[in-house]
Amino acid sequence: MFLAAAKGDINTIIGGIAPNWGPFGNLGQEARIMVEVVMAVAILLCLAIAIWGAAKQRIGATALRDTFSAEQGKGLIVAGLTGVFIIGSLGTLFTIVYGMAV
Repeated sequence: MFLAAAKGDINTIIGGIAPNWGPFGNLGQEARIMVEVVMAVAILLCLAIAIWGAAKQRIGATALRDTFSAEQGKGLIVAGLTGVFIIGSLGTLFTIVYGMAV
């Protein structure tokens, strides 16, 4: 039997956004924590932008019947989710680029 949540600690949650350090393995522990905190804050900011866009699209499309506001909301949703994807994959991108340069 395989339990997916057998190891239920905070590292399983934040380990998903922490980069695979690869070439940056010699950074100090404080620097790693700072990078992880900055990435987590940036992801939360991007998610907030996506939520703001969803609210703007919903309010603009239904209550105000404002198509311009609805289109702005769509753009904010796309921008926020794209930011989450890019920030989440920065560690992998840095490792690939570093590996190609070596």
